[in-house]
Amino acid sequence: MTATIGGGPGGTGVFGRRFDAIDRAVELGTASGRLISVSFPETLPADADGEHALLDRIHEYLAGADDDFADVEVAITVPTDQRRVLESVRTLPYGDVADLELIVRMTSGLDHEDEADLQTAREALRANPVPIVVPDHRVRHVEGATPEPVAARLREIEGIRSV
Repeated sequence: MTATIGGGPGGTGVFGRRFDAIDRAVELGTASGRLISVSFPETLPADADGEHALLDRIHEYLAGADDDFADVEVAITVPTDQRRVLESVRTLPYGDVADLELIVRMTSGLDHEDEADLQTAREALRANPVPIVVPDHRVRHVEGATPEPVAARLREIEGIRSV
């Protein structure tokens, strides 16, 4: 079951709130009740609304609540192979980590021994439009869309010792 995340008219809007736990803001973009973007700006745009149920959940998560955000409905607009990689990453449980090879093994249609497929996975992680919900911070030794200082803090919150 997925939960639509709401927002302004038609479930569309920009929402954001600053969180001391990561020393940054989290900004959400929604369209038609689906999450389309998550970013970590230093400052929020003036039109960002701070009231959103997903921001409340992120607050709890940053305080240590075990939340995998699996019920959040997302609209990921990346190439098909990259979307499949991100769907695999999304299945990584809270507090667990995996290396890139395992992610590729978990992804239908990709071969973990093919450098082009490994590169597709790297590109997918860098292009991840919805970090936290697609937890690229749980993939070892590869750059994701989550800025490294934020990713390190998320791993610490989840009890992940080293990546």
